[in-house]
Amino acid sequence: MNSWESRADEYSFYGFTDLPSVAQRGAVVLTHGEGPYIFDTHGRQYLDGNSGLWNMVAGFDHPGLTEAAKAQYDRFPGYHAFFGRMSDQTVMLSEKLIEVSPFERGKVFYTNSGSEANDTLVKMLWFLAGSEGQPQRRKIITRWNSYHGVTAVSASMTGKPYNSVFGLPLPGFIQVGSPHYWRMGHEGESEEQFVQRLARELEATIIKEGPDTIAGFFAEPVIGAGGVIPAPKGYFQAVQAVLQRYGIPLVADEVITGFGRTGNLWGCQTYEFVPDAIISSKALTAGYFPMGAVILGPDLTDRLQAAAEAIEEFPHGFTASGHPVGCAIALKAIDLVVNEGLLENVRRLTPKFEAGLEYLSQNPNIGEWRGKGLMGALEAVQDKATKTPFPGNLSVSERIANTCTDHGLICRPLGQSIVLCPPFICTEAHLDEMFGKLEEALKKVFAEVA
Repeated sequence: MNSWESRADEYSFYGFTDLPSVAQRGAVVLTHGEGPYIFDTHGRQYLDGNSGLWNMVAGFDHPGLTEAAKAQYDRFPGYHAFFGRMSDQTVMLSEKLIEVSPFERGKVFYTNSGSEANDTLVKMLWFLAGSEGQPQRRKIITRWNSYHGVTAVSASMTGKPYNSVFGLPLPGFIQVGSPHYWRMGHEGESEEQFVQRLARELEATIIKEGPDTIAGFFAEPVIGAGGVIPAPKGYFQAVQAVLQRYGIPLVADEVITGFGRTGNLWGCQTYEFVPDAIISSKALTAGYFPMGAVILGPDLTDRLQAAAEAIEEFPHGFTASGHPVGCAIALKAIDLVVNEGLLENVRRLTPKFEAGLEYLSQNPNIGEWRGKGLMGALEAVQDKATKTPFPGNLSVSERIANTCTDHGLICRPLGQSIVLCPPFICTEAHLDEMFGKLEEALKKVFAEVA
């Protein structure tokens, strides 16, 4: 009972964890990281093909980030952003976020996570609707299989059936169709026809619910925790046209895609649309500090400012909002992506990353590979021709991920898919190692279950 694994099991209540796997295998207790590798209490080394949880884009021991944190802790270790008081680092980060955003101007509100940022923007939209004499504008539209967080509100936005165990979603949270063409497209339907059908379904939903009851539409440029589902060509243009007809804000949830993951600084730039607001977290601090941000475009900035001035405040915030250490780290993380080569490395590695996914998709039990930039997925199927998934009780993706762990690779099972999102500091040799180990795991597990 004195092992690290038994101690973890005795005192830790696991979240988003396959409990049968932990019961059988034990937890993996980690001690440190070097570059894209992590090490456990037994000295075993793992290439982390998931960048922690999409966020450790600069690896696990970047000296520039740790030095920025240390220097700020020495200078001013903590403060809030209430009552018109905030650190100089907070001011500098807000300036930088608007500078690198797709907006010509705007304002930033800080949280501690992407979940809280989504929750905050929903409150902002409700606050705005009430202040503008439309208190009935409460409904929030997202997509099936999307992921927006774990607070009661952001979990209600998340289009995942597991939230039913909490009695969620709350009333007024509506999901429309997922833009997963391979899985959701009709037989004989082109990708363009699929996009137009989704746009028609969105408009029909808006009309059915009442256009004047909708507060906003939230969408990830690439659905992340739904299994890496890139938007089809023209999707956001078609959706935004519908939303603009009814005066409904489009919010880009860039918690995963922001700061380089798709090959551009923002996922909305990859898909060539400008949203009304952006939700940011994860790579914002390269995972070195918990932080989220609501980045408002010009229209929402002006309207929310007017609404707040009318009652002399915006009554919302968090004790650690705009934390000076987090802001100092974020400033350095953005500099690494923009000026020190991380974004260029994502672009350089993307063709090799996509080629690796495409090669593995030739396996008869891989139905589809999909991805954008340095985020990708392989979807396991029992029958490739019919796209029939494996029975759920076989836990195929979990078995693949566990086998990868046994061979020194961390990857993530999501539904029937295996997801990869390596750190931006990876080399071609790291990708070769990642795909080599994954190929061996696929062969082993499919031999057992196919």
